[in-house]
Amino acid sequence: MKIQRRNKANPEFSLAAMTDVILLMLIFFMVTSSAANQSAIDVKLPKADTAADNIPNPLVVSVKPNGSYFVDDNPVNRGELEQTIVNKLTGQANKSFTIRADENTLHKDVVFVMEIAEKHKFNIAIATVKDK
Repeated sequence: MKIQRRNKANPEFSLAAMTDVILLMLIFFMVTSSAANQSAIDVKLPKADTAADNIPNPLVVSVKPNGSYFVDDNPVNRGELEQTIVNKLTGQANKSFTIRADENTLHKDVVFVMEIAEKHKFNIAIATVKDK
């Protein structure tokens, strides 16, 4: 005599729950990745009529209105700035960095950073915000 069980385990796998989880993870990572490029140094960027494509650079040099310099959100003295930039870009395939200067920063402080790039043949980008 063959005895059958009434409650059999259903081996089917529902993809609906997994699809929801993957969609939520995708949205989470898209939102957090756009905020990841934001620097902690508070500078008011100058406005521009046109905005170029956002090309990420491995290094960001921020210049505050008081003439203080920051490399990747770390404060750096003016005398050590060149060596810090060179050390950070050594071994990088893309030898470029972005200058984030406050709109009230003195021109001489920005030119100082640009001269470092010219001396070592680094490419630079100057960060701006699009004028509305």
